[in-house]
Amino acid sequence: MDRTTGTVMRIIFLLLFALLTQAVSANQTSLQLAAEDSWPPFADDTGRGLSHELIKRAFAKSGVKVDSLVVPYSRALMMAEKGQVDGVFNVARQQSTEDRFVFGATPLFVAKASFYEYRQRPLPARDKHLLPEGTIIGVMEGYEYGDEFASLKNLRLLEVSSQQQLINLLLCGRIQGAVMYDLVASQYLKRMGVEDEIVPAFANHESNIYLAFSRSLPAAAELAASLDAGLAELMRDGEYQQLLTELAQ
Repeated sequence: MDRTTGTVMRIIFLLLFALLTQAVSANQTSLQLAAEDSWPPFADDTGRGLSHELIKRAFAKSGVKVDSLVVPYSRALMMAEKGQVDGVFNVARQQSTEDRFVFGATPLFVAKASFYEYRQRPLPARDKHLLPEGTIIGVMEGYEYGDEFASLKNLRLLEVSSQQQLINLLLCGRIQGAVMYDLVASQYLKRMGVEDEIVPAFANHESNIYLAFSRSLPAAAELAASLDAGLAELMRDGEYQQLLTELAQ
């Protein structure tokens, strides 16, 4: 692409972005979103984290103000489905969520999840498909762990409402393993001082994580497109990568 073509493309993008911003802003200048309370470093119980920053900064590009209500994840999903809030994060886009919410094209980020075990009582297999029938695995209530995980018939799932519960149940032997997102698990294991006792056994999946909009929100599709455009601008100016770098430190 030569310099002239690049300049024309940039002008076209800015014009389209301006038109989209005007259209969205004319109808919706603020959003109330439900944010989960136990998924640091992405979203914590104080209303901080990478997701909060990405969403706030991306929408700021189109003049949309974001107000976040911090609640447990399962409640956040329910509130968005009922139209009590405009959207919810952080939602994995998969078969179980596709029909319930409106998604944009661009994920906030990609998150990896693994099966975790207590080092002194390791899981009886190194693959989720090979775990014996009835293996008890702890998961977070309402969380998505991928379409493949949802189809497994050999696992007996125990749902809990906090990451600390998952880890404590694993330590005391009430469950044989737990599925946790790796960066989140790292935060809690270090906080609880058990990072040498509870360890990853094998990978579960990678999820594209989104802000999911309520289907009750009339401007959901337009706002999703506005978020996409804002994220693209954050990526172009280096702000997105800067936030990810800060997260890794």
